[in-house]
Amino acid sequence: MSRSIGILLVIISAASFGTLAILGRYAYAAGMDTFTMLFLRFGLAAVLMGALLYARGERLPRGAALGKLAGMGAIGYVGQAFCYLSALQYASAGLVALLLYLYPAFVALLSVLVLGERLGRRRLLALGLALLGTALTVGPAGGQWQGILLAVAAAVIYSVYIIVGAGVMKLVSAVQSSTVIFASAGAVYGGLALSSGLHLPSSPSGWLVVAALVLVATVIPVVTFLAGLERIGPTNAAMYSTLEPVVTVLLAALLFGETLDPLALLGGGLILAAVLLLTQADLRQPEAQAA
Repeated sequence: MSRSIGILLVIISAASFGTLAILGRYAYAAGMDTFTMLFLRFGLAAVLMGALLYARGERLPRGAALGKLAGMGAIGYVGQAFCYLSALQYASAGLVALLLYLYPAFVALLSVLVLGERLGRRRLLALGLALLGTALTVGPAGGQWQGILLAVAAAVIYSVYIIVGAGVMKLVSAVQSSTVIFASAGAVYGGLALSSGLHLPSSPSGWLVVAALVLVATVIPVVTFLAGLERIGPTNAAMYSTLEPVVTVLLAALLFGETLDPLALLGGGLILAAVLLLTQADLRQPEAQAA
């Protein structure tokens, strides 16, 4: 049952993260810049999670766990976002997205080298299908070598974030970890936003977009991912997360009228096949062997 819940939690996380690019468009249209949007996203999420932490009677983590979680937010999230956004200046959005989604492969490699996990045939096949499906879904085009390196760096940073999180989640709850991660990321983005000038939403509807960014694209996906990560391990969590671009593409078609390319549909189908294959393999494992 624990593995089933973990799978469901990571799928919910991927679907929620899939709304981020869509909400980001609305945020820019409401007058926000990148730093202001990220400051509001993580700062308000930290306030919300801090209130929930207090209501649950939990305390902030201490010692090494606190330091690792702060690093996951201030270095992991901030570094990944910086590399990703910078890469878009030198390469197409499709190529950057594809290179970012190399992170399941990096996580699998790090899990073998650092955590001693084993990759069976089904996992390797699911990983291959997911990577191929992502390539077809995002439709990569060309780019300069600076953009390629930055995008790969974003994938590496996020992979390390997941591996570190897998260890820390054995010591703290998802609420504790999310509170610290949001607060540390929010503090960094707050400094960047203040140095470049705040660009707050220009209308009430803009603040509704902020609320959606905080709840739908931040609190829900991060909390569910960390809770699922604890139950199914980093490699599986990373592979299930490849559902994210499928959700983004479908929402873009629904809300913005973007065309669903046949190759994108095929890519989405391959990702879904990878998820089904991985799920079948996961649910066959005894709970005692859960990663």
